Amino acid sequence: MKTTIDLPDGIFARTKIAAARRRTTIKNLVIEGLEAVLREEAPVTPPADALARLRQGYHLGGKPLTREEIHAR
Repeated sequence: MKTTIDLPDGIFARTKIAAARRRTTIKNLVIEGLEAVLREEAPVTPPADALARLRQGYHLGGKPLTREEIHAR
């Protein structure tokens, strides 16, 4: 997905230099930085935990609909 961000001139200049030193693009540098932040923010839930929650199910309120009620909508 393409997006546009406004960076202060000083940060943009430092970003260009950092990207050049690493021989990468600004885009890749931003992606690496975002991935680092997201790793700290929300640890990935192990698949076993996610599957257990799915098997348990979620109560969404209300009562189950009959076949006739479903098709009447």
